[in-house]
Amino acid sequence: MSGTAPLPPPRAYADGQVSQSTKGIVVRTPLSWLADRYTLAPRSVRWATLLSVVASIGIVVTGGVVRVTGSGLGCTDWPACTDSTLAPTAEMGMHGAIEFGNRLLTGVLCAVVGWVIVAARLQRTPMPSVLRGGWAQFWIVVLNALVGGLTVWMKLSPYIVAAHFLAAMLLLTAAVVTWHRVRRHGEETRPAVPMPPAVRPATVALVAANALLILVGTLATGTGPHAGDSSDVPRMPLNWRFVTTLHGLLGAAVLGLLVYLLSVLPKRGCALARQKTVLLLITVVAQGGIGLMQSLSGLPALAVVLHLFGSALVWAGALQVYLTVGTANSGRPALAAETENRPERPTTLAGR
Repeated sequence: MSGTAPLPPPRAYADGQVSQSTKGIVVRTPLSWLADRYTLAPRSVRWATLLSVVASIGIVVTGGVVRVTGSGLGCTDWPACTDSTLAPTAEMGMHGAIEFGNRLLTGVLCAVVGWVIVAARLQRTPMPSVLRGGWAQFWIVVLNALVGGLTVWMKLSPYIVAAHFLAAMLLLTAAVVTWHRVRRHGEETRPAVPMPPAVRPATVALVAANALLILVGTLATGTGPHAGDSSDVPRMPLNWRFVTTLHGLLGAAVLGLLVYLLSVLPKRGCALARQKTVLLLITVVAQGGIGLMQSLSGLPALAVVLHLFGSALVWAGALQVYLTVGTANSGRPALAAETENRPERPTTLAGR
């Protein structure tokens, strides 16, 4: 690796790291410099994207812990904890530590998403769609951090809290889609599986029903007792019983769609899609049980956190079912087109 390596012909990568003007001047960045000299094993990007899914679910759960422990205003300012200190003081107690710990997890999430971008950029075979997914996650993390700051400034307005949760689920969406693309990358083209006409609409309805379920769930949270702080935080002016009943009916609709999808999915050629549908069905049943238990027992904190964890699993599972059925129906991996007619960079990093 000594000496100066010859520069490859300039080309436009998905992340825009290399560009060329009409005068032939190449603008290079640290990522493009590294990409010309080093490559990473495909497993590096697989692990990175899986870790981003786990971290995205983790940020949903820790946000729930902040809310049910009444630590939402444990830090009274943002981005610093107070107007005079970056971190919480001993006088702020447990609430300050919990809220600040949740903020520190955002830094961990940034590191994970950064690793997704670097690992995708340093692949021998380019992964532009995965790279775009990594950058999408990065900007969603930035958006979520800003909404989190607005949540503190607005003293836990239930509408901003709902937007904060939806931004976290948007991040989970980008992470799951990116992970799916990596897992399908480089696979051989397979013949399309003949699908009954009802299969694809059923998967679309499944995702749409889950999106509505999440949205109505934020309304139930906004009207419920866990406001995120022990002070007098205003709640949404909605009927809590009506909203929770609607939330339960949407959960039943999701369950019905899953049963219907299992009945119309072909048994030949769709083993993976059927397996994921069954796993999602089990998760939805468990999630419904937790939701019913927390409603009947006065919304205990542990049950609320478990329900949030379940909501993230259900949403990730619904996306997986949708993407897996779409891949089987198309008859080719999601990124197969990206690997066609692509020149491979020489390998310069051993141990792949």
